[in-house]
Amino acid sequence: MNIIHEDICIRNAESADCAQLAKWWNDGSVMAHAGFPCGLGTTTEKIQEQIENDSDDTKRRLIIEYKGSAIGEMSYYNQGNNIAEIGIKICNTNYQEKGLGRVILSIFIGELFSMGYTKIILDTNLKNTRAQHVYEMLGFQKLRVNENSWTNQVGEVQSSVDYELVRERFVDWSVK
Repeated sequence: MNIIHEDICIRNAESADCAQLAKWWNDGSVMAHAGFPCGLGTTTEKIQEQIENDSDDTKRRLIIEYKGSAIGEMSYYNQGNNIAEIGIKICNTNYQEKGLGRVILSIFIGELFSMGYTKIILDTNLKNTRAQHVYEMLGFQKLRVNENSWTNQVGEVQSSVDYELVRERFVDWSVK
């Protein structure tokens, strides 16, 4: 994938991105919402191996660039039956709460629908109300709240929210 829209680029993660991904993934402040407040503790070598195994047919890690600088990462997983599960992190806090997330997700979701996916699913931490607001602006429907359904790496019980989006409900913020 290599999508360019104005100052935004969404592209496949490459070997040259492994050090940046390791920095983000090992930063607890970036990874806390994903359940890793101490970071992942991974290496560039492990990330390289993951990227080498990426495929458009199964899963793909992506880099988000804004004005030529990497600001975050995304992924999608083919769940079968034309369903893609996605994830996104705007890792550089200077670019959070600026409206970029909904535009970036719009571009990404539009591409996934054009690739033949008919449903996009995701989950997020119940405490991540900022993300929930963005997902709902894009047309995602809340399916369920999973109360006390998992424990993060420091033993805190967490709840999550499951969402889904079909093309008919998609509100594309990249054209507004």
